[in-house]
Parts: sequence; structure tokens; C-alpha cells
Amino acid sequence: MKVALLGAESTGKTTLAGALARALQARGHRVAAVGEYLREWCEREGRTPRPEEQLPIAEEQERRVDAAAAQADIVIADTTSLMVAIYSAMLFDDGTLYRFALERQRGYDLTLVTGLDIPWVADGLQRDGEHVRGPVDELVREALRKASVPYRVVYGTGEDRLANALQPVLEKLGERPPDKGPRWQWSCDKCSDPDCEHRLFTGLQRSP
Repeated sequence: MKVALLGAESTGKTTLAGALARALQARGHRVAAVGEYLREWCEREGRTPRPEEQLPIAEEQERRVDAAAAQADIVIADTTSLMVAIYSAMLFDDGTLYRFALERQRGYDLTLVTGLDIPWVADGLQRDGEHVRGPVDELVREALRKASVPYRVVYGTGEDRLANALQPVLEKLGERPPDKGPRWQWSCDKCSDPDCEHRLFTGLQRSP
């Protein structure tokens, strides 16, 4: 089973990937978490990749997911090649990676999109700023909709965010989710305004 975490920068994908892996391991599953190769590449090279370097990075991300899937029952991918394709299109007006990335995305058993309801945090080289989160979030959802890839949006902070991500994973596994934490499903696939989404999430938290 392969689980993909997608989302704009500073929406907690890495933290959530690790927490999901630990939660599933505690339930007896063999789990591998695959980190974001683009981040590793930028830290190693000390710069952002050029246009011709985008496809090899996307391919390496998926190669690592495949390698992990050969060793574990469940793979949690911190990101996928789709995020590389989206950033390549934004930065270089190059949409050629979408075909490869979306074909790969259809191979994941579950796609989770991290919501914009947590604060943006700078991390140096890779993150551009809070102003890009909304547009990137919209591009992620648009790409998934056009490719008919179903997805769930994950909101909340701390244990609530983990519980909201863990629930659909356990449903896919045919296991009972924990009897705590909020239970809800995202129904609006068009709104990407962080303030709107935060208000909606807060309202759902208060609902019976």
C-alpha cells in the first residue's frame, strides 16, 4: 500500500509522514517513510534545480518509493513527482513533467493533501514564502481533479492532524480508526483560501 502526501510548502508533510509511519508501526505494520528527494538535492547542491534537472529528480523520487515498497507493507511518501512537476511548471513554465507525474500518482492507493491551516515557517533555501502556498495548493488540487485522482484533505494540529490523516489510511486497510479525534470528510474541492479553510475546520471541530 502506497500513501502519498502532497501539499504546498510548510504544510507539515514531513512531520506528518513520520508520525503516520510511527502510528502504523505501533499497530504492527511494516512501514517505510520516503523523504522528499528535492529537498535533499537542494541541500546537497546549495541551489534550486535547473529545468533540465527536474525530470531526473522526479524519477529518483519515484524510484525511492518503489524501492521502499519492495521492502515494506506500507509506504508513506513525503511527496511525489507531482510536486516536482508543479514547481517546474510554476518556475520554468514547463508542463512536460505532468504526464509522467500523474501516471505515477494514479499508482498510489491513497493521496492525502495537507491543508493550509498551520503557520508558514521559513527553512532557508527551498521555501519561497507564505504567498505561494495558496497558488500551489490550488495547482495540486487542480492537477488531481483533472487526472481523476481522488484525494482527502488533512487539517488540524498535532495529534488532531495525525488522527485526520490516519483515519483514511486505516479505512483503506480495513481497520477500525481510534475512537478519538475529529471525524469528517472534505467536501469542497475548490476553495484554497487558508482563512476560509481554517474557519471551516474550526466549525467542523465544534459540530456534534
